[in-house]
Amino acid sequence: MRKTGGVASVLFVCLGNICRSPLAEGALRAAATRAGIDLTVDSAGTGGWHAGEPPDRRAQAAARRHGTDISGLRARQARAEDFRRFDYVLALDTQNLRDLAAIRPADATAELGLLMDYVPGREGSSVADPYYGDDSDFDVTWGDVSAAAEALVARISR
Repeated sequence: MRKTGGVASVLFVCLGNICRSPLAEGALRAAATRAGIDLTVDSAGTGGWHAGEPPDRRAQAAARRHGTDISGLRARQARAEDFRRFDYVLALDTQNLRDLAAIRPADATAELGLLMDYVPGREGSSVADPYYGDDSDFDVTWGDVSAAAEALVARISR
């Protein structure tokens, strides 16, 4: 994984930045802390209708059940400048990957990819959107983003 100023930087992107991407941000922050590595981590959405809002209460509860507090995060929309600010811009599903590719500027330095590509056996798969589900769906999403976070930390640590 590339380093910017000695610290790897990762941006997670889903649709509204209130469920999957803040869970991924929280999972990677927690995994990095456990591994004792320094990372710059953020999350955003391809849509901006939730800008300024905290993560969905069910996402907060799922993270909390796993010892992670994401209540202080606030939704924002992904911007072209993110492709110059971060080393990696990771979409949580294939539609958001396509939407990100459409706004990626010609002078982008970030590698654009799909989050689950970092989990062996899950390449090309999307993190399911739990928004219309119940608490168990948020726990499944936590499991996916946690597995990816552990894989990212292992890669960064090498």
